[in-house]
Amino acid sequence: MPLDWDDLRVFLELARRGSLSGAARALRLSHATVGRRLAALEQALGQTLVERRAEGYVLTPDGEAVRAMAEEMDERAQALRRRAGRAEGLTGTVRLTMTEALADRFLLPRLGPLRAAHPGLDLEIITDNRALSLARREADIAIRLARPQGGDLVTRRLCTLGYALYSAPAAADSVIAYDETMAELPETLWMARHMAGRRVALRTNSLTAQVAAAAAGFGAALLPCVIAAAEPGLRRLPSPVPPPVREAWLLVHRDRRDIPRVRAVIDAVTRVFEEESILLAGGDAA
Repeated sequence: MPLDWDDLRVFLELARRGSLSGAARALRLSHATVGRRLAALEQALGQTLVERRAEGYVLTPDGEAVRAMAEEMDERAQALRRRAGRAEGLTGTVRLTMTEALADRFLLPRLGPLRAAHPGLDLEIITDNRALSLARREADIAIRLARPQGGDLVTRRLCTLGYALYSAPAAADSVIAYDETMAELPETLWMARHMAGRRVALRTNSLTAQVAAAAAGFGAALLPCVIAAAEPGLRRLPSPVPPPVREAWLLVHRDRRDIPRVRAVIDAVTRVFEEESILLAGGDAA
């Protein structure tokens, strides 16, 4: 059977989104149409491309190979459209995954120049505690608070992220901590060692929730200075010993780094972190 590019396009979106509903929304098609086009592509190739599991659609080895080729075709189609002059500047979607607090309270408010320079560029920000796979195209770029080990990734250190204790006035007797799902974080270990014996008034797996709770008077929380210093009503407290610091790293898969729209986002994000390096380290936040 002949291959239909529209079937490949639907499959590619399904691979990116991981669900029929996600692909259908992105392509503005019905669930039935997405399922029908997937079936047509599998029949034309004589291969099973996806496995249907409870958590969503997972690519088979054949599906991974077809996805890589479909990604190349999509990039070439984008290049042809730009060459023909039907799109001005950079267009398309770039998926960036990072922590919710850094996205909402630090990076996004500083990406206005990127938007102004490339109005045809769309960002998809994925705030998730899971380490999304760049190899499986779950995201194009990742910002993580630990240096990655292994994998076909290009990495760049963005900054040192300084931490300090913060609380609302007269609310430092109790503390705010992460729950057991975050037990291995450096912040959790430091709090357990150096703030032991104090009442834990609130536990959560969310940094944003810790900031809100500290501002509401639940107690002292160990927070990134760049985020806490911008919260009205929080004051920085002295620490019994210096708090831990974290490093933020930018990750991109080797075969994605030179795609123009991905490179534009990498450059913009890197510029923001460089310009705010002192604030991120906690210097101006004192």
